[in-house]
Amino acid sequence: MHIGVVSDTHRYKKFINKVVDVLYNTELIIHLGDNVQDVNEIKKIYTGSIINVSGNCDFNVDAPVERLEIISGKRFFITHGHRYDVKYSLSRLKCRALERKADIVLFGHTHISQIVYEEGIWFINPGSPSVPRDGFNSVVTIDMQKGIVSPDIKGI
Repeated sequence: MHIGVVSDTHRYKKFINKVVDVLYNTELIIHLGDNVQDVNEIKKIYTGSIINVSGNCDFNVDAPVERLEIISGKRFFITHGHRYDVKYSLSRLKCRALERKADIVLFGHTHISQIVYEEGIWFINPGSPSVPRDGFNSVVTIDMQKGIVSPDIKGI
C-alpha cells in the first residue's frame, strides 16, 4: 500500500495541485486537518480514497477530531495534534498512542515535517505544503510492503 499524508493546507488552493502531483500514485490520502474543506478540492483531481480529521482551524465541519484506522494490518492513530500540545513535546501524544496501541501516529499542527520511530511506534508529521514554519513545503508518503513501514518526507 502507498499512502499520502498532508496537513495544514489552510485553503491555499494554489498548492492543492502540487500536493496531488506529488501524491498522484498513492492509493489513499490522509488529511490531518486545517482546513479539511480542502479535501473537496483534492477530490476534484485525485481518484484514490481520502480520509481526514479536523484541526483547530476547522469550524462547523463534519469530521472527527481523531480516529483509529487499520490499514494494511497496522493501527493508525490519526489526529491533528493540537489537543496533545505537539508544538512543545510528543509526550502526551505518545501516551495516547500507547493507550490506543498504535503502530503509526499521524499528526500535524506544527507545520514542520518530522518522522520519529520510538518504542515501536512511528510518529509522522507531514509538515505543511502551503505555510511551513521551517521554509520546507512538504507532505509525506508511506510505503507499506510485507509489514515494513517506510515513511518519506517529500518536498512540494
